[in-house]
Amino acid sequence: MTNTWISKHTLLLNWLQSRLSERQFFILSSILVGLTAGLAAVLLKSLVHLIYELITRDYNLPFQLWLYLFLPFTGLLITVLYVQRFHKGTFDKGTSYILFAITRKSSLMAPFHMVAHLITSAITIGFGGSSGLEAPIATTGSAIGSNYARTYRLNYRQRTLLLSCGAAAGIAAAFNAPIAGVLFAIEILLLDISATAFIPLIIASAVGALCSNIILQDGILLSFKTQIPFNFYNTPFYILLGIAAGLLATYHSRTFLKVDTWFAQRKNPYLKVCIAGGILAVLILLFPPLFGEGYTSVIALSQNDTQSLLNASILKDFITNEWLVLLFIGSIMLIKTFAVAATISSGGNGGNFAPSLMTGAFLGFLFSRFVNLSGFGKLPESNFTLVAMAGVMSGVMHAPLTAIFLIAEVTGGYGLMIPLMIVASISYTVSRFIEPESIESIKLAQRGAAIIHDRDKKILSDLSLSKLTETNFQPVVETAQLRDLIGIIEKTTRNIFPVINEEGKLTGVIELNAIREIMFNTELYDKIVVKELMRKPPAIIEEGESMDEVMKKFDSTDSWNLPVTRLGKYVGFISKSSIFNKYRSELIEKSVH
Repeated sequence: MTNTWISKHTLLLNWLQSRLSERQFFILSSILVGLTAGLAAVLLKSLVHLIYELITRDYNLPFQLWLYLFLPFTGLLITVLYVQRFHKGTFDKGTSYILFAITRKSSLMAPFHMVAHLITSAITIGFGGSSGLEAPIATTGSAIGSNYARTYRLNYRQRTLLLSCGAAAGIAAAFNAPIAGVLFAIEILLLDISATAFIPLIIASAVGALCSNIILQDGILLSFKTQIPFNFYNTPFYILLGIAAGLLATYHSRTFLKVDTWFAQRKNPYLKVCIAGGILAVLILLFPPLFGEGYTSVIALSQNDTQSLLNASILKDFITNEWLVLLFIGSIMLIKTFAVAATISSGGNGGNFAPSLMTGAFLGFLFSRFVNLSGFGKLPESNFTLVAMAGVMSGVMHAPLTAIFLIAEVTGGYGLMIPLMIVASISYTVSRFIEPESIESIKLAQRGAAIIHDRDKKILSDLSLSKLTETNFQPVVETAQLRDLIGIIEKTTRNIFPVINEEGKLTGVIELNAIREIMFNTELYDKIVVKELMRKPPAIIEEGESMDEVMKKFDSTDSWNLPVTRLGKYVGFISKSSIFNKYRSELIEKSVH
């Protein structure tokens, strides 16, 4: 039944594709991708909310507290079992994978990513894993856009844009924030686009937000209502908050990566689950707000409700004054990073989007309540709670515009726009100064790719050194005689020859022009050894070097051909002309009009 419906749907779209202009079909495609990604986001949010409601309901069981503590372990275990069973133990996840697909896989994503992230993140976070749904939502939407484009044979440019449309629609649906969805795609995924590319993104994002607006209830969506207008006398405090947010964002990023590296060194997936499950059980016993996404705690803080954070904690009887409450909140703010890293690095599926918002909310409340209790000022705690969310997210994700407009949209207006801009921009500046790359950029670089914000450099970085290396040059051994070299020259059209030793290592090169005067003197054929004729190459390129480094060597040596080696052994030559030709073809293919 389902396959029949899909076949009819595909036939209809194929018919429309043949009747509509390319632009008309692409606009229709952005609507369909936005609708599908939006519905996927709604489904995931609803499913996690349902699981959370079921497992946290009071069943009056004598062992319910202990069951509650081991639910995150159960979710992680089920997720890992699913990945081991259906994906052979490997499962790409996170925004870094979307970027990797764009930069290294021509924006192609395997079809299973349209479903697998919904399943794994729902189980991980629904059972209390301390992470966020937004990265799985964005990955699911991206996979939907990528596979739609592949089905209808769209080119790289269109495929990349539809992939980004899916991500934008997913983020827009997750928060009912269409502008934030568009900016997320532009700041994090599409690094260099023209104005006309905005239209499909806006359409897809609006459709995604419409899905959540119609279907999701207020209890599932993150939403606030601000009542206290911005007071410009508080500007110095917002500046200090921006600095604090940047420092906290850097702490979050670096700590997350260290914990992630530690877990990566443990090879047994079930051992990692046991370790992470134990960590989460202890942390949640002490700090219950670490359970799940944490948005209920964010809403509570925005309403100045600290008591609800303490209710389920074994520490509640020891917290007897406001200062101890601040210590409790500050501890959660710092420990949240460990809980998130343990959840994701042990095999769970999630992202740093929601955790950055949660830690930001805790920072803003802590900062403003501390100022009020100390008598240094009288700050609106709800405003500072919301603004700090944008600050920390801006610093962690390196996406200030997304952070600013996300909080502006979820608060129902733009009354906090000025403090949002101050805090987000300062936090971004501070975090970039200390840690130039975001978590996702660093993880992408670890996979052998990198985010490059200049289109020319980005296209150049996408070129493969191994694919451009020419291996049909005839090497000559350094102990050979001139006669042997002449024999090689007669059989090739090349004018440069690599010289190697007995172990195959490159020791020099011989250019045809350099031996032209003696190559016809037969008396010298058995008197001159190749080693006497060779010269040291102006530069050597080692396999694995970036194309940017390769071009620097070409420019510094003014050469047109340079040898390529692997651990010193000769591999081939790369020419500047082949790089330029490939660059031009990639520029034409990937140019966004």
